[in-house]
Amino acid sequence: MLNLTLPATRPSIKAGRNEVVLVTNADLREPANVKCWPVQARFEEALGRVLSQRFGYAVRRAHPFKADKGHGFISSQREGSDVFAGIDPEAPVIVLLTAWQYSHHIAPSLVHHRGPILLLANFEGTWPGLVGMLCMAATLTSLGRSCSRLWSENFDDELFVKGLESWLKTGTIRHDTSYLHPIGRDHAVTTTAAGGAGVEVGRYVLSHKEIMGLFDTFCMGMINGVFPQKALADIGMPLEALSQSDLFAEMALVPTDLREQCLQWYEARGMKFAWGKDAETELTREQVLEQCAMLIALGRFADRFGLTSIGVQYQQGLARCCAASDFAEGAIGNAERFPIPTVDGRIVRAGKAIPCVNEVDMGSAIPQTMLWRLLDSLGLPAETTLHDIRWGSEYQGTFYWDLEISGAVPFAHIKDGIAGSRGYRQSQMYFPRGGSTITGQCKAGPFIWARAHYEGTEVVMHIGTGRAAELPADEFERRRRATSWEWPLMNVVLDGVTRDNLMAGHQSNHITVAYVDEQHLGDVLRAFVAQALTQNIRTYVAGAAVASL
Repeated sequence: MLNLTLPATRPSIKAGRNEVVLVTNADLREPANVKCWPVQARFEEALGRVLSQRFGYAVRRAHPFKADKGHGFISSQREGSDVFAGIDPEAPVIVLLTAWQYSHHIAPSLVHHRGPILLLANFEGTWPGLVGMLCMAATLTSLGRSCSRLWSENFDDELFVKGLESWLKTGTIRHDTSYLHPIGRDHAVTTTAAGGAGVEVGRYVLSHKEIMGLFDTFCMGMINGVFPQKALADIGMPLEALSQSDLFAEMALVPTDLREQCLQWYEARGMKFAWGKDAETELTREQVLEQCAMLIALGRFADRFGLTSIGVQYQQGLARCCAASDFAEGAIGNAERFPIPTVDGRIVRAGKAIPCVNEVDMGSAIPQTMLWRLLDSLGLPAETTLHDIRWGSEYQGTFYWDLEISGAVPFAHIKDGIAGSRGYRQSQMYFPRGGSTITGQCKAGPFIWARAHYEGTEVVMHIGTGRAAELPADEFERRRRATSWEWPLMNVVLDGVTRDNLMAGHQSNHITVAYVDEQHLGDVLRAFVAQALTQNIRTYVAGAAVASL
Protein backbone atom coordinates (compact mmCIF):
# COMPACT_ATOMS: atom_id res chain seq x y z
CA MET A 1 0.00 0.00 0.00
CA LEU A 2 1.32 3.45 -0.93
CA ASN A 3 1.52 6.13 1.74
CA LEU A 4 1.11 9.60 0.26
CA THR A 5 2.20 12.78 1.94
CA LEU A 6 0.86 15.81 0.09
CA PRO A 7 0.57 19.44 1.16
CA ALA A 8 -2.77 20.17 2.76
CA THR A 9 -5.37 21.79 0.52
CA ARG A 10 -7.24 24.58 2.22
CA PRO A 11 -11.03 24.32 2.35
CA SER A 12 -12.80 25.08 -0.90
CA ILE A 13 -14.15 28.54 -1.55
CA LYS A 14 -17.74 27.82 -2.45
CA ALA A 15 -20.25 30.17 -3.99
CA GLY A 16 -23.51 30.23 -2.15
CA ARG A 17 -26.83 31.05 -3.73
CA ASN A 18 -26.63 34.45 -5.44
CA GLU A 19 -22.89 34.60 -4.95
CA VAL A 20 -19.98 34.66 -7.41
CA VAL A 21 -16.27 34.09 -6.89
CA LEU A 22 -13.97 36.90 -8.02
CA VAL A 23 -10.43 36.33 -9.29
CA THR A 24 -8.10 38.97 -10.64
CA ASN A 25 -4.88 38.35 -12.52
CA ALA A 26 -2.15 40.75 -13.62
CA ASP A 27 1.54 41.16 -14.26
CA LEU A 28 4.60 39.18 -13.30
CA ARG A 29 6.41 42.43 -12.53
CA GLU A 30 5.45 43.77 -9.13
CA PRO A 31 6.10 47.48 -9.87
CA ALA A 32 3.49 47.27 -12.63
CA ASN A 33 1.01 45.56 -10.31
CA VAL A 34 1.39 48.23 -7.66
CA LYS A 35 0.94 51.03 -10.18
CA CYS A 36 -2.12 49.40 -11.76
CA TRP A 37 -3.86 48.47 -8.51
CA PRO A 38 -5.88 51.70 -7.94
CA VAL A 39 -7.75 51.22 -11.24
CA GLN A 40 -8.46 47.59 -10.35
CA ALA A 41 -9.77 48.57 -6.91
CA ARG A 42 -12.08 51.13 -8.47
CA PHE A 43 -13.60 48.62 -10.90
CA GLU A 44 -13.92 45.92 -8.25
CA GLU A 45 -15.97 48.34 -6.21
CA ALA A 46 -18.12 49.21 -9.24
CA LEU A 47 -18.69 45.54 -10.07
CA GLY A 48 -19.66 44.71 -6.49
CA ARG A 49 -22.12 47.60 -6.47
CA VAL A 50 -23.82 46.49 -9.71
CA LEU A 51 -24.02 42.86 -8.63
CA SER A 52 -25.49 43.80 -5.27
CA GLN A 53 -27.83 46.64 -6.11
CA ARG A 54 -29.07 45.45 -9.48
CA PHE A 55 -29.01 41.66 -9.23
CA GLY A 56 -28.88 40.85 -5.54
CA TYR A 57 -25.57 38.99 -5.84
CA ALA A 58 -22.61 39.09 -3.51
CA VAL A 59 -18.94 38.85 -4.49
CA ARG A 60 -16.60 36.46 -2.74
CA ARG A 61 -12.97 37.27 -3.46
CA ALA A 62 -10.86 34.14 -3.88
CA HIS A 63 -7.58 35.72 -2.77
CA PRO A 64 -6.76 38.60 -0.43
CA PHE A 65 -5.20 42.00 -0.88
CA LYS A 66 -1.48 41.60 -0.17
CA ALA A 67 -0.53 44.49 2.08
CA ASP A 68 3.15 43.61 1.90
CA LYS A 69 3.03 43.81 -1.92
CA GLY A 70 0.67 46.76 -2.22
CA HIS A 71 -1.87 45.05 -4.49
CA GLY A 72 -4.39 42.23 -4.68
CA PHE A 73 -3.49 40.68 -8.03
CA ILE A 74 -2.41 37.13 -8.74
CA SER A 75 1.15 37.63 -9.93
CA SER A 76 2.62 34.18 -10.62
CA GLN A 77 1.57 30.81 -11.97
CA ARG A 78 2.30 29.20 -8.60
CA GLU A 79 0.02 31.67 -6.85
CA GLY A 80 -2.72 31.24 -9.44
CA SER A 81 -2.56 27.46 -9.20
CA ASP A 82 -2.78 27.57 -5.41
CA VAL A 83 -5.71 29.98 -5.49
CA PHE A 84 -7.72 27.77 -7.85
CA ALA A 85 -6.88 24.65 -5.83
CA GLY A 86 -9.00 26.20 -3.09
CA ILE A 87 -11.97 27.20 -5.28
CA ASP A 88 -14.97 24.90 -5.65
CA PRO A 89 -14.59 23.70 -9.27
CA GLU A 90 -18.33 24.20 -9.84
CA ALA A 91 -18.41 27.81 -8.65
CA PRO A 92 -19.23 30.62 -11.09
CA VAL A 93 -16.02 32.63 -11.50
CA ILE A 94 -15.58 36.19 -12.72
CA VAL A 95 -12.03 37.05 -13.80
CA LEU A 96 -11.87 40.85 -13.63
CA LEU A 97 -9.05 42.22 -15.79
CA THR A 98 -8.04 45.89 -15.68
CA ALA A 99 -4.31 45.62 -16.44
CA TRP A 100 -1.99 43.57 -18.58
CA GLN A 101 -2.11 40.02 -17.29
CA TYR A 102 0.03 36.93 -17.80
CA SER A 103 -2.49 34.36 -18.97
CA HIS A 104 -0.41 31.39 -17.89
CA HIS A 105 -0.84 32.41 -14.23
CA ILE A 106 -4.39 31.05 -14.22
CA ALA A 107 -5.25 29.59 -17.66
CA PRO A 108 -4.14 26.01 -16.80
CA SER A 109 -6.41 26.17 -13.75
CA LEU A 110 -9.33 27.62 -15.72
CA VAL A 111 -9.06 24.64 -18.09
CA HIS A 112 -9.91 22.33 -15.17
CA HIS A 113 -12.58 24.59 -13.71
CA ARG A 114 -16.04 23.18 -14.45
CA GLY A 115 -18.20 26.14 -13.47
CA PRO A 116 -19.04 29.06 -15.76
CA ILE A 117 -16.23 31.52 -16.42
CA LEU A 118 -16.67 35.20 -17.25
CA LEU A 119 -13.72 37.27 -18.45
CA LEU A 120 -14.62 40.88 -17.65
CA ALA A 121 -12.55 43.87 -18.79
CA ASN A 122 -12.72 47.60 -18.28
CA PHE A 123 -12.71 49.37 -21.64
CA GLU A 124 -10.30 52.24 -21.07
CA GLY A 125 -6.79 53.17 -22.11
CA THR A 126 -5.06 53.79 -18.78
CA TRP A 127 -3.87 50.20 -18.32
CA PRO A 128 -4.56 47.52 -20.94
CA GLY A 129 -7.33 45.54 -19.26
CA LEU A 130 -9.23 44.96 -22.50
CA VAL A 131 -5.97 43.84 -24.11
CA GLY A 132 -5.42 41.36 -21.31
CA MET A 133 -8.97 40.05 -21.64
CA LEU A 134 -8.53 39.42 -25.37
CA CYS A 135 -5.29 37.59 -24.64
CA MET A 136 -6.89 35.40 -21.97
CA ALA A 137 -9.91 34.63 -24.17
CA ALA A 138 -7.64 33.60 -27.04
CA THR A 139 -5.51 31.53 -24.66
CA LEU A 140 -8.55 29.60 -23.47
CA THR A 141 -9.59 29.05 -27.10
CA SER A 142 -6.15 27.59 -27.81
CA LEU A 143 -6.53 25.32 -24.78
CA GLY A 144 -10.02 24.19 -25.79
CA ARG A 145 -11.86 25.82 -22.86
CA SER A 146 -14.96 27.89 -23.49
CA CYS A 147 -15.68 31.07 -21.58
CA SER A 148 -17.78 34.22 -21.78
CA ARG A 149 -16.45 37.70 -22.55
CA LEU A 150 -17.72 41.08 -21.40
CA TRP A 151 -16.34 44.63 -21.49
CA SER A 152 -17.51 48.07 -20.45
CA GLU A 153 -16.25 51.60 -19.87
CA ASN A 154 -18.11 52.21 -16.62
CA PHE A 155 -20.01 48.97 -15.89
CA ASP A 156 -23.32 50.71 -16.53
CA ASP A 157 -24.10 50.44 -20.27
CA GLU A 158 -26.79 48.22 -21.79
CA LEU A 159 -24.39 45.67 -23.30
CA PHE A 160 -22.73 45.19 -19.92
CA VAL A 161 -25.93 44.96 -17.88
CA LYS A 162 -27.65 42.55 -20.28
CA GLY A 163 -24.52 40.47 -20.68
CA LEU A 164 -23.97 40.18 -16.94
CA GLU A 165 -27.62 39.27 -16.41
CA SER A 166 -27.37 36.53 -19.04
CA TRP A 167 -24.24 35.09 -17.46
CA LEU A 168 -25.72 35.10 -13.96
CA LYS A 169 -28.84 33.30 -15.19
CA THR A 170 -27.40 30.88 -17.76
CA GLY A 171 -23.63 30.81 -17.31
CA THR A 172 -23.10 32.09 -20.85
CA ILE A 173 -23.17 35.27 -22.93
CA ARG A 174 -23.90 34.99 -26.62
CA HIS A 175 -22.34 37.71 -28.77
CA ASP A 176 -22.95 38.22 -32.48
CA THR A 177 -19.85 37.09 -34.38
CA SER A 178 -21.54 36.81 -37.77
CA TYR A 179 -19.10 39.45 -39.03
CA LEU A 180 -16.71 36.53 -39.58
CA HIS A 181 -17.45 34.84 -42.92
CA PRO A 182 -15.98 31.35 -43.46
CA ILE A 183 -14.23 30.95 -46.81
CA GLY A 184 -14.11 27.36 -48.10
CA ARG A 185 -11.13 25.98 -49.99
CA ASP A 186 -13.24 25.71 -53.11
CA HIS A 187 -14.20 29.40 -52.99
CA ALA A 188 -14.19 31.17 -56.34
CA VAL A 189 -11.59 33.67 -55.12
CA THR A 190 -8.89 31.15 -56.00
CA THR A 191 -9.94 31.25 -59.67
CA THR A 192 -9.62 35.04 -60.04
CA ALA A 193 -6.48 36.56 -61.51
CA ALA A 194 -5.46 38.00 -58.14
CA GLY A 195 -6.37 34.76 -56.41
CA GLY A 196 -4.19 32.86 -58.84
CA ALA A 197 -1.22 34.96 -57.77
CA GLY A 198 -2.00 34.16 -54.15
CA VAL A 199 -2.21 30.44 -54.93
CA GLU A 200 1.21 30.63 -56.58
CA VAL A 201 2.73 32.35 -53.53
CA GLY A 202 1.08 29.81 -51.21
CA ARG A 203 2.51 26.93 -53.19
CA TYR A 204 5.93 28.55 -53.10
CA VAL A 205 5.73 28.78 -49.30
CA LEU A 206 4.71 25.13 -48.94
CA SER A 207 7.57 24.07 -51.20
CA HIS A 208 10.38 26.38 -50.08
CA LYS A 209 9.29 27.19 -46.49
CA GLU A 210 9.28 30.56 -44.77
CA ILE A 211 11.46 30.10 -41.71
CA MET A 212 10.48 32.27 -38.75
CA GLY A 213 13.38 32.86 -36.33
CA LEU A 214 12.23 33.66 -32.80
CA PHE A 215 14.56 34.46 -29.92
CA ASP A 216 12.84 32.43 -27.20
CA THR A 217 9.05 32.13 -26.93
CA PHE A 218 6.18 32.52 -24.49
CA CYS A 219 6.48 36.27 -24.04
CA MET A 220 4.43 37.77 -21.19
CA GLY A 221 2.37 34.65 -20.55
CA MET A 222 0.82 34.54 -24.03
CA ILE A 223 -0.05 30.86 -24.42
CA ASN A 224 -2.08 31.89 -27.48
CA GLY A 225 1.14 33.10 -29.12
CA VAL A 226 2.90 29.72 -28.94
CA PHE A 227 1.75 27.43 -31.75
CA PRO A 228 2.17 23.64 -31.97
CA GLN A 229 5.04 22.68 -34.25
CA LYS A 230 2.71 20.57 -36.41
CA ALA A 231 0.51 23.62 -37.00
CA LEU A 232 3.51 25.56 -38.32
CA ALA A 233 4.80 22.65 -40.40
CA ASP A 234 1.41 22.11 -42.05
CA ILE A 235 1.37 25.65 -43.43
CA GLY A 236 5.00 25.67 -44.59
CA MET A 237 6.22 28.09 -41.93
CA PRO A 238 8.55 26.28 -39.52
CA LEU A 239 10.19 27.80 -36.49
CA GLU A 240 13.92 28.42 -36.07
CA ALA A 241 14.24 28.40 -32.28
CA LEU A 242 16.89 30.90 -31.21
CA SER A 243 18.12 32.05 -27.81
CA GLN A 244 18.18 35.56 -26.43
CA SER A 245 21.47 34.73 -24.76
CA ASP A 246 22.94 34.12 -28.22
CA LEU A 247 21.55 37.44 -29.43
CA PHE A 248 23.14 39.19 -26.44
CA ALA A 249 26.45 37.50 -27.23
CA GLU A 250 26.22 38.56 -30.88
CA MET A 251 25.57 42.16 -29.83
CA ALA A 252 28.86 42.18 -27.94
CA LEU A 253 30.68 41.46 -31.22
CA VAL A 254 29.43 44.68 -32.84
CA PRO A 255 32.24 47.28 -32.58
CA THR A 256 31.68 50.74 -31.15
CA ASP A 257 32.37 52.56 -34.42
CA LEU A 258 29.72 50.51 -36.27
CA ARG A 259 27.15 51.28 -33.58
CA GLU A 260 27.95 54.98 -33.95
CA GLN A 261 27.63 54.82 -37.74
CA CYS A 262 24.20 53.23 -37.34
CA LEU A 263 22.86 55.85 -34.93
CA GLN A 264 24.28 58.72 -37.00
CA TRP A 265 22.60 57.25 -40.10
CA TYR A 266 19.16 57.60 -38.48
CA GLU A 267 19.90 61.02 -37.03
CA ALA A 268 21.01 62.23 -40.47
CA ARG A 269 17.62 61.17 -41.84
CA GLY A 270 15.75 63.23 -39.29
CA MET A 271 14.88 60.97 -36.37
CA LYS A 272 14.98 62.92 -33.13
CA PHE A 273 15.65 61.43 -29.72
CA ALA A 274 14.62 62.93 -26.38
CA TRP A 275 18.11 62.73 -24.89
CA GLY A 276 18.72 63.01 -21.18
CA LYS A 277 21.57 62.41 -18.75
CA ASP A 278 20.07 60.18 -16.05
CA ALA A 279 20.05 56.64 -17.47
CA GLU A 280 17.72 55.52 -14.68
CA THR A 281 14.86 57.69 -15.91
CA GLU A 282 15.95 59.28 -19.20
CA LEU A 283 17.04 58.17 -22.65
CA THR A 284 20.79 58.23 -23.16
CA ARG A 285 22.91 57.83 -26.25
CA GLU A 286 24.51 54.71 -24.79
CA GLN A 287 21.10 53.03 -24.63
CA VAL A 288 20.39 53.67 -28.31
CA LEU A 289 23.89 52.59 -29.32
CA GLU A 290 23.15 49.29 -27.60
CA GLN A 291 19.92 49.07 -29.60
CA CYS A 292 21.92 49.67 -32.77
CA ALA A 293 24.11 46.71 -31.82
CA MET A 294 20.94 44.64 -31.50
CA LEU A 295 19.73 45.78 -34.92
CA ILE A 296 23.00 44.69 -36.51
CA ALA A 297 22.97 41.38 -34.61
CA LEU A 298 19.38 40.68 -35.72
CA GLY A 299 20.32 41.27 -39.34
CA ARG A 300 23.28 38.92 -39.07
CA PHE A 301 21.13 36.17 -37.57
CA ALA A 302 18.55 36.59 -40.36
CA ASP A 303 21.34 36.23 -42.91
CA ARG A 304 23.05 33.32 -41.15
CA PHE A 305 19.92 31.20 -40.76
CA GLY A 306 18.10 32.24 -43.93
CA LEU A 307 15.17 33.61 -41.96
CA THR A 308 12.20 35.28 -43.62
CA SER A 309 11.12 36.93 -40.37
CA ILE A 310 12.60 37.42 -36.94
CA GLY A 311 11.31 38.24 -33.46
CA VAL A 312 12.54 39.02 -29.96
CA GLN A 313 10.92 37.78 -26.75
CA TYR A 314 11.01 41.40 -25.64
CA GLN A 315 10.00 42.01 -22.04
CA GLN A 316 11.66 39.13 -20.21
CA GLY A 317 15.32 38.22 -20.08
CA LEU A 318 16.87 40.87 -22.27
CA ALA A 319 15.09 43.66 -20.40
CA ARG A 320 17.35 42.92 -17.44
CA CYS A 321 20.50 42.77 -19.59
CA CYS A 322 20.32 45.57 -22.13
CA ALA A 323 18.22 48.32 -23.62
CA ALA A 324 14.77 47.42 -24.94
CA SER A 325 14.44 45.96 -28.42
CA ASP A 326 11.96 48.54 -29.78
CA PHE A 327 14.26 50.60 -31.98
CA ALA A 328 16.03 47.52 -33.37
CA GLU A 329 12.74 45.79 -34.17
CA GLY A 330 11.17 48.72 -35.96
CA ALA A 331 14.34 49.48 -37.88
CA ILE A 332 14.92 45.95 -39.16
CA GLY A 333 11.30 45.73 -40.32
CA ASN A 334 11.76 48.75 -42.58
CA ALA A 335 12.97 48.65 -46.18
CA GLU A 336 14.91 51.93 -45.73
CA ARG A 337 17.44 50.75 -43.20
CA PHE A 338 21.00 51.29 -42.07
CA PRO A 339 23.13 49.01 -44.29
CA ILE A 340 23.81 46.08 -41.95
CA PRO A 341 27.14 44.46 -42.81
CA THR A 342 27.82 40.79 -42.22
CA VAL A 343 31.14 39.90 -40.63
CA ASP A 344 32.57 39.32 -44.14
CA GLY A 345 31.29 42.67 -45.43
CA ARG A 346 28.12 41.79 -47.35
CA ILE A 347 25.05 43.97 -46.78
CA VAL A 348 22.07 42.11 -45.35
CA ARG A 349 19.05 42.33 -47.69
CA ALA A 350 19.52 45.88 -48.87
CA GLY A 351 16.21 47.58 -49.63
CA LYS A 352 14.15 44.72 -48.18
CA ALA A 353 12.15 44.81 -44.96
CA ILE A 354 12.72 41.85 -42.65
CA PRO A 355 9.39 41.32 -40.85
CA CYS A 356 9.90 41.67 -37.12
CA VAL A 357 7.57 39.81 -34.78
CA ASN A 358 7.18 41.74 -31.57
CA GLU A 359 6.78 39.60 -28.45
CA VAL A 360 7.55 36.46 -30.53
CA ASP A 361 3.81 36.07 -31.10
CA MET A 362 3.46 33.28 -33.67
CA GLY A 363 -0.13 34.28 -34.38
CA SER A 364 1.25 37.56 -35.70
CA ALA A 365 4.38 36.02 -37.20
CA ILE A 366 2.26 33.96 -39.60
CA PRO A 367 0.30 36.80 -41.29
CA GLN A 368 3.26 39.20 -41.11
CA THR A 369 5.52 36.74 -42.89
CA MET A 370 2.86 35.75 -45.42
CA LEU A 371 1.95 39.34 -46.23
CA TRP A 372 5.60 40.28 -46.62
CA ARG A 373 6.16 37.49 -49.15
CA LEU A 374 2.99 38.35 -51.07
CA LEU A 375 3.55 42.11 -51.16
CA ASP A 376 7.22 41.78 -52.01
CA SER A 377 6.38 39.37 -54.84
CA LEU A 378 3.90 41.92 -56.20
CA GLY A 379 6.49 44.71 -56.05
CA LEU A 380 4.54 46.61 -53.39
CA PRO A 381 5.78 48.13 -50.10
CA ALA A 382 6.02 45.14 -47.78
CA GLU A 383 6.45 46.54 -44.26
CA THR A 384 4.23 44.83 -41.71
CA THR A 385 3.76 45.14 -37.98
CA LEU A 386 1.57 43.95 -35.17
CA HIS A 387 -0.26 46.23 -32.78
CA ASP A 388 -2.01 45.86 -29.46
CA ILE A 389 -5.75 46.38 -29.73
CA ARG A 390 -5.19 48.95 -27.04
CA TRP A 391 -8.30 51.11 -26.77
CA GLY A 392 -10.71 53.22 -28.83
CA SER A 393 -13.33 55.95 -28.63
CA GLU A 394 -15.56 58.08 -30.80
CA TYR A 395 -14.52 61.24 -32.57
CA GLN A 396 -17.18 63.27 -34.41
CA GLY A 397 -19.51 60.28 -34.49
CA THR A 398 -16.98 57.69 -35.69
CA PHE A 399 -15.37 55.05 -33.49
CA TYR A 400 -11.61 54.89 -34.01
CA TRP A 401 -9.51 52.13 -32.55
CA ASP A 402 -6.24 53.14 -30.98
CA LEU A 403 -3.68 50.54 -32.03
CA GLU A 404 -0.33 50.68 -30.25
CA ILE A 405 2.81 48.64 -29.89
CA SER A 406 6.12 49.91 -28.64
CA GLY A 407 8.36 47.64 -30.68
CA ALA A 408 8.32 46.43 -34.30
CA VAL A 409 6.57 49.41 -35.91
CA PRO A 410 8.50 50.14 -39.11
CA PHE A 411 9.29 53.73 -40.01
CA ALA A 412 7.30 53.35 -43.22
CA HIS A 413 4.11 53.18 -41.13
CA ILE A 414 4.82 56.52 -39.42
CA LYS A 415 3.70 59.79 -40.99
CA ASP A 416 6.82 61.24 -42.68
CA GLY A 417 8.80 58.04 -42.05
CA ILE A 418 12.13 58.26 -40.24
CA ALA A 419 11.98 62.06 -40.16
CA GLY A 420 8.55 61.92 -38.55
CA SER A 421 9.66 59.56 -35.79
CA ARG A 422 10.68 60.42 -32.26
CA GLY A 423 12.53 58.36 -29.70
CA TYR A 424 11.52 58.37 -26.03
CA ARG A 425 12.84 56.27 -23.18
CA GLN A 426 10.86 53.15 -22.49
CA SER A 427 9.02 53.10 -19.18
CA GLN A 428 11.25 52.39 -16.21
CA MET A 429 8.41 50.30 -14.78
CA TYR A 430 9.00 47.68 -17.48
CA PHE A 431 12.51 48.44 -18.76
CA PRO A 432 15.09 49.27 -16.10
CA ARG A 433 17.85 49.60 -18.72
CA GLY A 434 15.88 51.96 -20.94
CA GLY A 435 16.03 52.14 -24.71
CA SER A 436 14.25 54.20 -27.33
CA THR A 437 10.79 53.64 -28.71
CA ILE A 438 9.83 54.61 -32.26
CA THR A 439 7.04 57.09 -31.72
CA GLY A 440 4.76 59.06 -34.01
CA GLN A 441 1.36 59.23 -35.61
CA CYS A 442 0.86 56.39 -38.05
CA LYS A 443 0.03 57.57 -41.53
CA ALA A 444 -3.43 57.62 -43.09
CA GLY A 445 -4.40 55.04 -45.67
CA PRO A 446 -6.04 51.69 -46.35
CA PHE A 447 -4.58 48.49 -44.98
CA ILE A 448 -5.13 44.76 -44.68
CA TRP A 449 -5.35 43.30 -41.20
CA ALA A 450 -5.10 39.71 -40.08
CA ARG A 451 -4.65 37.44 -37.10
CA ALA A 452 -3.89 33.72 -36.84
CA HIS A 453 -4.76 31.46 -33.94
CA TYR A 454 -4.86 27.72 -33.51
CA GLU A 455 -7.52 25.21 -32.59
CA GLY A 456 -5.96 21.84 -31.87
CA THR A 457 -3.18 21.81 -34.44
CA GLU A 458 -5.13 23.66 -37.12
CA VAL A 459 -4.20 27.25 -38.01
CA VAL A 460 -7.18 29.60 -38.29
CA MET A 461 -6.93 33.12 -39.66
CA HIS A 462 -9.21 36.16 -39.66
CA ILE A 463 -8.60 38.64 -42.49
CA GLY A 464 -10.11 42.07 -43.06
CA THR A 465 -9.50 45.59 -44.35
CA GLY A 466 -9.48 48.97 -42.68
CA ARG A 467 -8.64 52.64 -42.96
CA ALA A 468 -6.11 54.53 -40.86
CA ALA A 469 -6.80 58.21 -40.16
CA GLU A 470 -4.58 61.12 -39.23
CA LEU A 471 -6.70 62.72 -36.51
CA PRO A 472 -6.32 66.41 -35.59
CA ALA A 473 -3.38 67.14 -33.33
CA ASP A 474 -5.40 67.78 -30.17
CA GLU A 475 -7.46 64.60 -30.57
CA PHE A 476 -4.39 62.54 -31.37
CA GLU A 477 -2.64 63.92 -28.30
CA ARG A 478 -5.67 63.15 -26.10
CA ARG A 479 -5.55 59.52 -27.18
CA ARG A 480 -1.79 59.27 -26.87
CA ARG A 481 -1.82 60.64 -23.35
CA ALA A 482 -4.69 58.33 -22.37
CA THR A 483 -2.59 55.29 -23.26
CA SER A 484 1.20 54.76 -23.41
CA TRP A 485 2.35 58.13 -24.71
CA GLU A 486 5.88 56.92 -25.54
CA TRP A 487 4.53 54.52 -28.18
CA PRO A 488 3.40 55.05 -31.80
CA LEU A 489 -0.35 55.29 -32.31
CA MET A 490 -2.44 54.11 -35.26
CA ASN A 491 -6.05 55.36 -35.35
CA VAL A 492 -8.23 53.10 -37.47
CA VAL A 493 -11.68 52.08 -38.58
CA LEU A 494 -12.11 48.41 -39.47
CA ASP A 495 -14.35 48.00 -42.52
CA GLY A 496 -17.70 46.57 -41.43
CA VAL A 497 -16.41 45.50 -38.02
CA THR A 498 -17.70 47.36 -34.96
CA ARG A 499 -15.99 47.76 -31.62
CA ASP A 500 -18.16 45.10 -30.04
CA ASN A 501 -17.74 42.73 -33.01
CA LEU A 502 -14.00 42.72 -32.53
CA MET A 503 -14.18 42.39 -28.75
CA ALA A 504 -16.54 39.43 -29.13
CA GLY A 505 -14.76 37.48 -31.84
CA HIS A 506 -11.09 38.41 -32.08
CA GLN A 507 -8.74 35.68 -30.92
CA SER A 508 -5.83 37.78 -29.70
CA ASN A 509 -4.65 40.89 -27.98
CA HIS A 510 -2.74 41.64 -31.21
CA ILE A 511 -3.63 42.51 -34.78
CA THR A 512 -1.32 42.47 -37.82
CA VAL A 513 -1.46 45.32 -40.33
CA ALA A 514 0.11 46.09 -43.71
CA TYR A 515 -0.65 49.25 -45.67
CA VAL A 516 -1.84 48.67 -49.25
CA ASP A 517 -2.76 51.54 -51.55
CA GLU A 518 -6.36 51.86 -52.71
CA GLN A 519 -5.53 50.79 -56.26
CA HIS A 520 -4.21 47.41 -55.14
CA LEU A 521 -6.24 46.76 -51.98
CA GLY A 522 -8.91 44.52 -53.52
CA ASP A 523 -6.42 42.45 -55.51
CA VAL A 524 -4.10 42.01 -52.54
CA LEU A 525 -7.03 40.97 -50.35
CA ARG A 526 -8.11 38.34 -52.87
CA ALA A 527 -4.55 37.12 -53.31
CA PHE A 528 -3.98 36.93 -49.55
CA VAL A 529 -7.15 34.93 -48.96
CA ALA A 530 -6.21 32.52 -51.75
CA GLN A 531 -2.69 32.24 -50.33
CA ALA A 532 -4.06 31.37 -46.89
CA LEU A 533 -6.37 28.70 -48.33
CA THR A 534 -3.49 27.22 -50.32
CA GLN A 535 -1.37 27.05 -47.17
CA ASN A 536 -4.02 24.89 -45.45
CA ILE A 537 -5.27 27.68 -43.21
CA ARG A 538 -8.94 27.75 -42.17
CA THR A 539 -9.88 31.24 -43.27
CA TYR A 540 -12.52 33.79 -42.28
CA VAL A 541 -12.98 37.18 -43.93
CA ALA A 542 -14.24 39.88 -41.59
CA GLY A 543 -16.91 42.47 -42.13
CA ALA A 544 -17.27 44.39 -45.38
CA ALA A 545 -14.09 42.92 -46.88
CA VAL A 546 -16.00 39.79 -47.90
CA ALA A 547 -17.80 41.83 -50.58
CA SER A 548 -14.46 42.34 -52.35
CA LEU A 549 -13.90 38.64 -52.94
